[in-house]
Amino acid sequence: MLARFMNRGYTDPMSLKPQDVLVLLKLAIDERPWTFSTLAQALSMSPSEVHNAVRRARKARLLDDWRPNREALLEFLVHGVRYAFAAERGALTRGIPTAHAASPLADEISPDAEPPPVWPDPSGNVRGQALLPLYKAVPPAARADPELYDCLALVDAIRAGRARERALAAKHLRKRLSPHGSEAA
Repeated sequence: MLARFMNRGYTDPMSLKPQDVLVLLKLAIDERPWTFSTLAQALSMSPSEVHNAVRRARKARLLDDWRPNREALLEFLVHGVRYAFAAERGALTRGIPTAHAASPLADEISPDAEPPPVWPDPSGNVRGQALLPLYKAVPPAARADPELYDCLALVDAIRAGRARERALAAKHLRKRLSPHGSEAA
């Protein structure tokens, strides 16, 4: 049956990759005109990685030209990202705080006795439990853009957090990514 669809011009099913989330978040929070090269430089990725991420995001209907489909992106982040890109924890390490240990959730959630989640990074200033980032370019991209850092930390709270952390992270992402900054998304 798949061969019949292929003969009609349909292509193979596509799968999103974790780096696609990084690209989509950057495009959602920074609406300047981008090229593959400038976006790649801003995200510490190669132009071909960005090109492929944009192609997959368009195919998934999460991106229209260079503009993210904010409603679809929010739905995917709130309800799908934790299943599609499950969080992987590691040993204690030095790194960059993420999830509930980073802004804006760090201001709302009291720290507990457990070590904070961190993206492993030798230049990080916090010792905590490793939470592998969505993609290898996340720590440098987050260091270069505080607003992107906040969004990536919120996505990690959805991927790895408890129910309250996930709910707060979803609320903050809705505010940041909704078309008009509203909470209704």
